[in-house]
Amino acid sequence: MNLRIGVIGTGAIGKEHINRITNKLSGAEITAVTDVNQEAAKQTVQDFELNASVYPDDDSLLASENVDAVLVTSWGPAHESSVLKAIQHGKYVFCEKPLATTAEGCMRIVKEEMKTGKRLVQVGFMRRYDSGYIQLKEAIDNRAVGEPLMIHCAHRNPTVASNYSTDMAVVDTLVHEIDVLHWLVNDDYESVQVIYPKKSKNALPHLKDPQMVIIETKGGIVINAEIYVNCKYGYDIQCEIVGEDGVIKLPEPSSISLRKEGKLSTDILMDWQRRFAAAYDAEIQDFIESIRKKGEVSGPTAWDGYIAAVTTDACVKAQESGQKEPVALQEKPAFYQSFTTVSK
Repeated sequence: MNLRIGVIGTGAIGKEHINRITNKLSGAEITAVTDVNQEAAKQTVQDFELNASVYPDDDSLLASENVDAVLVTSWGPAHESSVLKAIQHGKYVFCEKPLATTAEGCMRIVKEEMKTGKRLVQVGFMRRYDSGYIQLKEAIDNRAVGEPLMIHCAHRNPTVASNYSTDMAVVDTLVHEIDVLHWLVNDDYESVQVIYPKKSKNALPHLKDPQMVIIETKGGIVINAEIYVNCKYGYDIQCEIVGEDGVIKLPEPSSISLRKEGKLSTDILMDWQRRFAAAYDAEIQDFIESIRKKGEVSGPTAWDGYIAAVTTDACVKAQESGQKEPVALQEKPAFYQSFTTVSK
């Protein structure tokens, strides 16, 4: 029997997940949708020819006996409320980042989930499901280059919308590096610092771009993360691990090489959707299969969402202060100690 999934929020990412569950993945079907824009929710059901009910709000959707699990793909500030309600209804929940807009909100979710005694919440950090990052993780765990000492990484966008602000470089962009790097080295963060290089002529007046974030882990690893969201040439994700015995790099996305007019070239992707399409498919399929086979989710945890929130808060503070700021995490509960959330 298929897992019956409700979708809370039928905007762009909600529609993408509806499409992959309906047309690409196996083991689940969309049986319910809701959105603050009811007409948009109804249109989504029509567009995808879903056999799904449209509910007036998340409360009524979550109370439905025709829903086993939910995807929370609504506006970020609404996530916490929907996730808490889902837990209280005993529903499995996949929540796109952020899990909550504050560390306190994430902690409320952590505590609510622990009351149930089982994993119900998975956070949408899709990079853990990217084949390149999985290879990096395996190499690090196998000590292919010895102990990691330094990490150099970059998150580059060709351009961003006019409403993109300096703090969004952390909370919307760097947050993916914050999660995946923590997962790669399995080492909590100690401190962060933000440095502003010379400003790009392509950045709008209100935006500081590029930025460099220096992160130190409790084990002594130093990470320098470049955020450059007006690089023009393409969507480019880079990661290099410098270890005691060598260096490993994130593989480039597969692309043909072209020899023409005296030049050798390869294409560079221009958007995140194409770069991580397979990872998005894999994370939702894992969400479905983990519930069907184990009765629990196995992807990034609510605790991982909390770590990301605390770290992004520290980074935003460092943007404003210009100083090194501490990352003050609470002690990890025993409930989450056994979950490694390593992608398959």
